[in-house]
Amino acid sequence: MTNSSTPYDSKKSSNAQSLSVAQLLDEGEAMFIEHDIYFGHGTDSAWDEAVSILSYVLDFPPNADRSLMTNILTNDEAIRIRSLFGRRVDERLPAPYITGQAWFCGLPFMVDERVIIPRSPIAALITNYFEPWLPFNPRRILDLCTGGGCIGISCAYGFDNAEVVLSDISADAVAVANINIQNHRLEGRVVAIQSDLFAGLKGQRFDLIISNPPYVDLEDLASMPAEFRHEPELALASGHDGLDFTRRLLQEATEYLSEEGVLIVEVGNSCVALERAFPSIPFFWFDFDEGDGGVFMLTQTQLSEHIEMFA
Repeated sequence: MTNSSTPYDSKKSSNAQSLSVAQLLDEGEAMFIEHDIYFGHGTDSAWDEAVSILSYVLDFPPNADRSLMTNILTNDEAIRIRSLFGRRVDERLPAPYITGQAWFCGLPFMVDERVIIPRSPIAALITNYFEPWLPFNPRRILDLCTGGGCIGISCAYGFDNAEVVLSDISADAVAVANINIQNHRLEGRVVAIQSDLFAGLKGQRFDLIISNPPYVDLEDLASMPAEFRHEPELALASGHDGLDFTRRLLQEATEYLSEEGVLIVEVGNSCVALERAFPSIPFFWFDFDEGDGGVFMLTQTQLSEHIEMFA
């Protein structure tokens, strides 16, 4: 296997006049496998990763017809695609940061290194309108730790009469979220604010609070693949057990939920530490057909009944 630190030569000789889309995808797939890059930022295979980069350069739609595989590339197209394949290998830069776009709930979102790349299993809940766990249409929704705004904006599509607030402690993340609000033309119903947890939301109540907060513990943070080093650590790390933020959230959330409100939070692998820390709390853990688990739900009533446990 070639050493992954060896730079990839994007100008390697080839007869570009007869190089097809399929041939270059095969080349990219082989290179990504050879260099043992990590997948998990929107794709799960070397082939899909190559497709995402090539489609960006050639402006192919997500549902591009397979007949395009026989298209012959120009020399400039081949050079540009190989150059981006090279960046993916040499810099361990996730494909969405290369293309500037990620997909969530079937919707496109602008992303860059100011925000993490959306990949939450919460997407499955949104596409099913949180049924049967949310028995009413929420009037106000809060996407806490919003990053680029993908969760909240997707909820705005699903509940077209709801007001949605996107909140993040990072001014950079809020800037990206505002771009996505504008791109989706949701300025009338969706607003992004900078706030440390609920500090900027005093007096507000929400029927649904969703959060994909930082939840990576110190051990996992130290062992994460190089691709994660491009994402803002502020959006990943949360203390020795990954629960620093979640503890604060559980302490304060009841004051910001409506009487029938629901809190949904992703904690990933830190679910084990959470149940160990709060063994008497009736966390409901969602079961997903695809993707990771580690997403719990609590109602406003449950939070209120156990509020002393979070102090």
